[in-house]
Amino acid sequence: MSMRKPYKVTIGPAELWLTDALEAKERIPAQASIVSDPPYGNGYVHHGGVRGNRAAMKQTASANARGLSSLRNNDKPFDPAPWCSFPRVLLFGADHYCTRLPEGGSFLVWDKSIGKGPADSFVDAEFAWCNWRERRNVFRMLWKGLACDKRGENNGLREHPTQKPIRLMAWCIERAGGDLICDPYMGSGTTGIAAIMLGRTFIGIEIDRRWFDIACRRIDAAYRQGILPL
Repeated sequence: MSMRKPYKVTIGPAELWLTDALEAKERIPAQASIVSDPPYGNGYVHHGGVRGNRAAMKQTASANARGLSSLRNNDKPFDPAPWCSFPRVLLFGADHYCTRLPEGGSFLVWDKSIGKGPADSFVDAEFAWCNWRERRNVFRMLWKGLACDKRGENNGLREHPTQKPIRLMAWCIERAGGDLICDPYMGSGTTGIAAIMLGRTFIGIEIDRRWFDIACRRIDAAYRQGILPL
């Protein structure tokens, strides 16, 4: 089904589009800074090469339990190429598609365990790639399982399987710079909240109506509160 005419909601300095990101790409202003956590295939359950049905079932159950297999376009590898034409690009999940990234740039690290998180099956850090050289490349904030830094994060409530902390996305926006921030895979809208709190203009794109509605609600609430210190 074509979604060439996006459904649009305007909330203060934010425009939220309900559409497919790739179809809407040509509508995004060329000067936008892209800051996003795209669907990079971590919901894809690969049974080939897994020995025994028990291991395959465990892998499937893990993806389903985290809600990753239900995310749109998360069942296939992510291609960063369409977004690399923008002047500033920051994309999470870079370790999943590093062979498809252009030369240059930097890797950023979110240390989400900071030596305090539980030794569970979840990763201790997440990696992003940006298309510029960045010396300040580590952000530390506890956000692992039930252990998380809840300050300013709605008591740690996560409304999306891959939801990032507001402070993390604000740090990313400050690294990226620019007056217009675009998240083409908006999810529940955390990047938009951070952009508004930093006084930036924001364009968020989401293909799934469920997450789009949550993003509208969260960003509207943040806008009504005004620009707050992070």
